[in-house]
This record gives sequence, C-alpha cells and structure tokens, in this order.
Amino acid sequence: MVGITQLMEDKVLMAFASYATIVLSKMMFMSTATSFYRLTRKVFVNPEDCASFGKGENAKKYLRVDDTVERVRRAHLNDLENIVPFLGIGLLYSLSGPDLSTAILHFRVFVGARIYHTIAYLLPLPQPNRALAFFVGYGVTISMAYRLLTSRLYL
Repeated sequence: MVGITQLMEDKVLMAFASYATIVLSKMMFMSTATSFYRLTRKVFVNPEDCASFGKGENAKKYLRVDDTVERVRRAHLNDLENIVPFLGIGLLYSLSGPDLSTAILHFRVFVGARIYHTIAYLLPLPQPNRALAFFVGYGVTISMAYRLLTSRLYL
C-alpha cells in the first residue's frame, strides 16, 4: 500500500496538485467576478438579493438579466464543465505513473487553454479564439483518458 509520504514525493502528483490548484483558484475567481458584476450593475435573480436597493416595486427593477453578468456566468459554467473532468481524470492519470515531462505538458496546456478561454470569453475575442481554447483543453483531458484506458486500466 502506498503511504501519504510516498504520494507527496511523487513529482507527477505534485505537479498535478499545483496545476489543479491554479485552475480551481481561477474557477473560484469566476464566481467572485459574477458576484462583483451583479453588485456593481445591480442585477439580481432572487428578490431577497434586491432588498438592500429598495422595497416592493422599486426592488423589482433589479430583478433582471444583464449581458455582462451573463457572459461572466457562462464562462464560469464552462469552467465547471471542463475543470471537474480534468480533476478526476488528471488525478487518475497522475497515479498511473506517466512520464513527468508528458504529464506536465498535459497540465500546462490544459491550464493555459482554460485561462485563454476565460480571456477570450470576457473580452470578448472573436471566434474561433474561444472555441479553439475549449477544444485544446478538452483534448488534453481526452488524451489523458485515452492513455488511462489503453495502457493502465484493466477492462
């Protein structure tokens, strides 16, 4: 059985932990950015959130949809759809004994693609910028899954 000390000395696992921390922090930032834009633009989806800005009919004007808030929210949702699979597959991949340089390349490309995807979404940059960033990150996760399924798992 592998002890926690051995796992913490595994360079691939430590690299994965580092890059996972970066993308998780970025994902947390996106929820904060959504809240920031909701507050500064006074755009809310729940009546109780409007109570600080007015009562009754006056508060209802803050229950609305805003394009900027929705853009940030969609970028955050896209992170959830892509980072969660990366975390699960990346962890299993890290534990499967991959080559360190190959693993780090996977992790760096994924993180770079997710950061670029967010920039392309929020600025917004013209397509195909965002789509390419999405598919590069998605491809990294597929690549790790493929390696796991073809070389390390028993089916």
